[in-house]
Amino acid sequence: MPKPRKELISLAATSYYRYASRFVNKAFLCGTDSSGRRFEHRRGCVDISAYAVISNHFHIVLHVNQPEARNLTDLEVVQRWYQLYKGSLITQKYERGDELLEVQLAIFEDMIKLWRDRLMIISWYMSILFSSNSTLFV
Repeated sequence: MPKPRKELISLAATSYYRYASRFVNKAFLCGTDSSGRRFEHRRGCVDISAYAVISNHFHIVLHVNQPEARNLTDLEVVQRWYQLYKGSLITQKYERGDELLEVQLAIFEDMIKLWRDRLMIISWYMSILFSSNSTLFV
């Protein structure tokens, strides 16, 4: 039986991985599309090191940049997350510079740890890539 990707990837062994998938509709993987929607959130802690686009599919070599992800400030993690999602009332409060209660701070720290970890997970990166343009891939 095949193993889940999270069991196949070991960042301790290597931070580079090859991924292949099919796509349709000439949708954007990065940059800005004709509607003005930006795709910079797809860059950052997971870098595209190389790619090949074939007529009906593509191959990419992904590099997980752990040092960059680990060195992001909490605010930078929040801002990157907000490029994809709304976040929570606690992170919105933090971003505004409001003071957090002790219990809110504990929740905030847990969320930041989770989000920072997700910035380095290839399967999370690819699921966002797929869900951002549901018509992009077959």
